[in-house]
Amino acid sequence: MSPQGKLIIFSAPSGSGKTTIVRHLLQAFPEKLAFSISACTREPRAHEVDGADYYFLSPETFREKIANGEFVEWEEVYRDNFYGTLRAEIERLWKSGRTVVFDVDVKGGLKLKEVYKDQALAIFVGVSSEEEIYKRLNARGTENEASLNRRMEKVRYESGFKDQFDVVLWNDRLEDTLAKAEVLVENFLNRP
Repeated sequence: MSPQGKLIIFSAPSGSGKTTIVRHLLQAFPEKLAFSISACTREPRAHEVDGADYYFLSPETFREKIANGEFVEWEEVYRDNFYGTLRAEIERLWKSGRTVVFDVDVKGGLKLKEVYKDQALAIFVGVSSEEEIYKRLNARGTENEASLNRRMEKVRYESGFKDQFDVVLWNDRLEDTLAKAEVLVENFLNRP
């Protein structure tokens, strides 16, 4: 068993910019931070690589790992469509001497915080205006009106959990948000 390390969890509704923030921090702190690769049961997209983007598992294998207690957190998003964080992934990254960074949904983020308590800094990324999130999601060009409305309902639902996180990081102006995120990470990493 490796020594216990630290974790930094970024959670947010779609369109809040958490992935952009996480990518920036991984570049800003390459020697200190490492990204946790999630496991999932969906098919890889054309550009995705197993073990780099996700650990792609069959639903049967995923269920076996659940039964064996190999996941810290997991969720069945749709029938046979699972996502989760493997304990072995966290251990692997801690052995490298780095702090583990997560880009996970709100439920996953809260579960990780519940398990790792003070070892984890849980950050909720928010956007002050629903209109702005709608605009960002629409700009992706991947949604129709019905799916945009479903996503917006989920945004409202997930935003209701923001007060359960250690910090709410408002992402209204990306440049300012990235600077604030760097300070949050530095302070957490320097904390005994």
